[in-house]
Amino acid sequence: MKFVRLGKQFHRPIIALILLGMWSASMLAQPGHSHEAPAQAQALTQSQSALLKIIRENTERFKDVKVAEGEHYSLLFGCVSGPDYGAMGLHYVNMDFVRSGVIDPTRPQIVIYEPTPEGTLRLIRADYLVLADAWHKKYASPPQLMGQLFHLFPSPNRFGLPAFYTLHVWAWKANGKGAFVNWHPNVSCANYSGQKP
Repeated sequence: MKFVRLGKQFHRPIIALILLGMWSASMLAQPGHSHEAPAQAQALTQSQSALLKIIRENTERFKDVKVAEGEHYSLLFGCVSGPDYGAMGLHYVNMDFVRSGVIDPTRPQIVIYEPTPEGTLRLIRADYLVLADAWHKKYASPPQLMGQLFHLFPSPNRFGLPAFYTLHVWAWKANGKGAFVNWHPNVSCANYSGQKP
């Protein structure tokens, strides 16, 4: 391997760029400011990052669950916990968007909340859902959104729905398993009483 020695005039700018990159990365990883996006544990592709950005920009207003309810999202299925660990959370579903069969990154069919110990709801995720039969009347291949392939939930399923495709996007709570997986090991339904919060 051959190394090229840089002249002294390049040392300071390169060191400054490295330090700036390290500072920017550490700032992104720190929670606090309500507009900050959570840092994901796994590296994302450019397309995945673009998708997360679009979703965050179009769902940030739903941090207030009353805004989501005002836009026809309503709680269905209770708090969905995992088969062995973790959970999905509370599904607020917009049935008009589900019936439309349209996949639009700016209009998720579902927004997901986690119940907190204080009795409030924290926005953690957005979901896109299309019914499989309706989808396959128009398209031969499974749905995808900006390169992210949807997961198939066959019927029968725990939700009592016909077979459907869904894409889960952990836009507001970083998931060490990945930004587009079904379950989150650090989401809990323990603070959900079974009543609408």
